[in-house]
Amino acid sequence: MVAEWLANGRRLHVAPEAITVKEVIARFWIYAAQYYRDADGVVSHELENIRYALKPVKELFSDLPAEKFGPRALRAVREKMIASKLCRVHINARIGRIKRVFKWAASEELIRGETYHALLSVDGLRCGRCAARESQPIRPVPQDHVEAIQPFVSRQVWAIIQLQLFTGARAGEITIMRPVDIDMSGRIWVYTPARHKTAHHGHERKVYIGPRGQEVLRTFLQRRLDAFCFSPVEAEAERRAALHARRKTPLSCGNRPGTNRREAPQRKPGEFYKVKAYRNAINQACKKSGVPSWHPHQLRHNAATFLRKEFGLETARIILGHRSAAITTIYAEADQQKAIEAMLRVG
Repeated sequence: MVAEWLANGRRLHVAPEAITVKEVIARFWIYAAQYYRDADGVVSHELENIRYALKPVKELFSDLPAEKFGPRALRAVREKMIASKLCRVHINARIGRIKRVFKWAASEELIRGETYHALLSVDGLRCGRCAARESQPIRPVPQDHVEAIQPFVSRQVWAIIQLQLFTGARAGEITIMRPVDIDMSGRIWVYTPARHKTAHHGHERKVYIGPRGQEVLRTFLQRRLDAFCFSPVEAEAERRAALHARRKTPLSCGNRPGTNRREAPQRKPGEFYKVKAYRNAINQACKKSGVPSWHPHQLRHNAATFLRKEFGLETARIILGHRSAAITTIYAEADQQKAIEAMLRVG
């Protein structure tokens, strides 16, 4: 009995017919908060994805016995997602996460296995056969739109943008870069991120940095080996120093430097840029420069398209860190010019 209590997370076993949907979600959340972490203890973004997926489930069926949450209930949740204007791909992904929660509940004997297997009968939404809107494909950013924001971002953010373009790396891989993670022994530097998207599958990720990327990165390497290369603290200090240099009011008048700062601000600059903060910096810069808003993930598409066109699909796959070339084709824009030239010759 003691062993069963320990295996049940130090909780008494509850009969499947007695547990509600909100209780299943609460117990899953205790498990997920520990499970969805990187090797160094950083919480995975997947936890936030699951939170959003479960929100309509709690709103509609919180007090329903979990055993009665069947295909019709799941379809009702899906209809609520459609009504909220989510795109079809995101809806299918969120429904998959809900099924994952009930799979876990079945494995913990909180619900019967039949309840989970019934949910599997709900197929994903098909393109053109449902009311959900389709998402727009992600396109590369026009180069002039990238260059337009340079005056409106910090040198740290601009360096991250350039490195994404030169390496094809994900934003989250560049923002956590440290000198200790970079092998500079060869002509091409090799960066091994401390954590990355597919680390939990046991995959290794290598980011290759060529001469142009090295030139961008070199000025950010003069720090402790284990310190992050791109520091929001440094960016804020440089911003304040620039404001002080442009000050026209004599120091004997007005506020003295530092006197109008809050002693305990709600938000302080972190040790490294979180992807959300990096994206917000780009978004604000787009507004100031007057160009259409774009996001960091599009820079990866820029790099993928160039690599595929110049060096082929297999080389692009290796550099981007994809396990399958099929994924690389999603990122890399098709080189339509080759098709046009071929048809001109064929007639």
